[in-house]
Amino acid sequence: QVQLVESGGGLVAAGDSLRLSCAASGRTFSMYVMAWFRQAPGKEREFVAAVTSRLGGSTNYADSVKNRFTISISRDNAKASVYLQMNSLKPEDTAVYYCAVRQGLSILQGQRAYDYWGQGIQVTVSS
Repeated sequence: QVQLVESGGGLVAAGDSLRLSCAASGRTFSMYVMAWFRQAPGKEREFVAAVTSRLGGSTNYADSVKNRFTISISRDNAKASVYLQMNSLKPEDTAVYYCAVRQGLSILQGQRAYDYWGQGIQVTVSS
């Protein structure tokens, strides 16, 4: 099993920045993808960004967050963490943000492709 714990959420004003963190522990994989999803009230959970575990790993972003959000990954022995730097936040970015992991190096945007999930963390952007 893999445990994922998110942190860094909160309430900010439009135009502000916020950095989310997700620490993984437990079972380890040699190749994996770490991703962020989000779910706004009354909406489906949607892909935000993902990064592969490969050194200099590939990234992928949803169109709605390109050029505003940056995903990065760090590895310390058997533990990995993924970060989401969110700049120029908008009220429409308000959602619960989830960290997720899948084995392999294919970045997929469908939530069913991901095997492990964090509990989610609230991000609220006021106008």
